Amino acid sequence: MADFRTHLGVAAAGGVVVAHGGWQAGLWDAWQALPMLALVAFGGILPDIDADSSKAIRLVFNLLAVIAVVAGALLLQGWLSLGGLLLACVGLYLGVRHLGGALFARLTVHRGIWHSLLAAALCGLATTALSHHLLAQPDVLAWGHGMALSLGFVLHLLLDELYSVDLTGARIKRSFGSALKPLDWRSPGNSLVMLATGANLLPWLPAWAGLGSLLDQGAALWR
Repeated sequence: MADFRTHLGVAAAGGVVVAHGGWQAGLWDAWQALPMLALVAFGGILPDIDADSSKAIRLVFNLLAVIAVVAGALLLQGWLSLGGLLLACVGLYLGVRHLGGALFARLTVHRGIWHSLLAAALCGLATTALSHHLLAQPDVLAWGHGMALSLGFVLHLLLDELYSVDLTGARIKRSFGSALKPLDWRSPGNSLVMLATGANLLPWLPAWAGLGSLLDQGAALWR
């Protein structure tokens, strides 16, 4: 299995290619290329949040805690005094960072459902929905954000599979096939929950024509 630095480096390199290529193709402006790079890089470490002691889970839940604090401050500022708002923000940070992280670690196993193409698709759909509704991004750009995250996610899975092949010893490690899989066959319940979550996201997605336009313009780069 590749380490944190390798996953981040490969995903960041992929993000540079996507961000620059999309900018050159006119899919987004220069200033919009940086979030694309960041999303591919973030997707490249996201699958390892199911490893309890990994850098990825600490980084992801730190980021989620900060987002929760910002969102909470914006939503509660008209309802609470300054002191109450500060207490609420501290509670949100501790709740998401420590309680949420601990609960997630308890409910997941490494190389389980979070190392699957189903998880990559779900994270991409969630990113698309958040980009479109929360950040009010246009359809094509919102789909681009979701696909960028999913691309980084899949790069992580591919890298893990490559590291499962020992070319020097001409053998395949026992971990081969545990990363790049459609879903977690060992836990069908988790897979069904993830499928149901993805289905519930469908009404929140931008028009599918935006995805089609993005794919058409992207394919034109290779012609």
